[in-house]
Amino acid sequence: MGIVKSLELDGLDCRVLFKELGLDYADLDNPDARFPQDGMTRLWQRAVEMSGNPAIGLNMAKVVRPGSFSVAGYALMSSQTLKEGFARLVRYQRIISESADLSFRLLPEGYALILTVHGDHLPPTRQSAEASMASALAFCSWLSGRTLQPRQVLIQGVQPKNLEPYKRAFHAPLTFNAPYDALVFERADVEAPLPTANEAMAQLHDRFAGEYLARFSGSRVTHQARQVLCRLLPQGEPKREMVAQSLHLSQRTLQRRLQDEGTSFQALLDDTRRELAEQYLAQPQMTLLETAYLLGFADPSNFFRAFRRWFDATPGEYRARM
Repeated sequence: MGIVKSLELDGLDCRVLFKELGLDYADLDNPDARFPQDGMTRLWQRAVEMSGNPAIGLNMAKVVRPGSFSVAGYALMSSQTLKEGFARLVRYQRIISESADLSFRLLPEGYALILTVHGDHLPPTRQSAEASMASALAFCSWLSGRTLQPRQVLIQGVQPKNLEPYKRAFHAPLTFNAPYDALVFERADVEAPLPTANEAMAQLHDRFAGEYLARFSGSRVTHQARQVLCRLLPQGEPKREMVAQSLHLSQRTLQRRLQDEGTSFQALLDDTRRELAEQYLAQPQMTLLETAYLLGFADPSNFFRAFRRWFDATPGEYRARM
């Protein structure tokens, strides 16, 4: 919802924009929904075209609220220091975004919060990274109770003609054409106590965030992808792209999430077919040919080969044993 509010500051009608790009506007009200990164890339590109403002991503600094980062934002808010909060932000980053990676480290020049945005088929836009950094800095300033001035801001994009929006958003020396996107803070700022600190609330938010991650990350994608596969298999062998679209994920994100859960798309497809094969063969009225097609095998001989690999027996031998 923060992106929508930031685009509306430039007069864009996001309902029309979402419809034009094939994005579901209603998903903005679903905390579990995720938009494919390529969809967000096209959104930023179209927003720049329509507004004529290449720095439109920086509008995020004007609309950021604690709730913008879900429970991860509240966990940061109740931390003793930004240092402690950034560690939580990194730990809970999957709650905020599936298409970006955060890291936090101490460099010789200060503490750096480093952002990497992943694309799928399309390279991500600079607006996506700039929006994330601007909103993170604005939120940190809000937490600190003063305008926080980074020691340096690193931006991968080329230096724009108009630097004023960047100066207003970051209040810091800017380095363009940088090797990565990052906010570099003075050690004293990151280690200073936060006025919003509350240890009891921090522990509570840690528990909420942990439960959310367990529900959202844990086996969530594996479970949901398996449900999609079960639905699609009777129509033929499902492609990873079809499953990713059904889950509102990019293919790259789906692959990464499945890897995090110890599996892969191909392994999940194979496991799902094997489990369904057992269920189908337990029904005497179902023929082997019907079973093969319900499992998405266009050629029954491929089903027989897969079945022998699964159970070291032919479907007929397996059914006879049952």
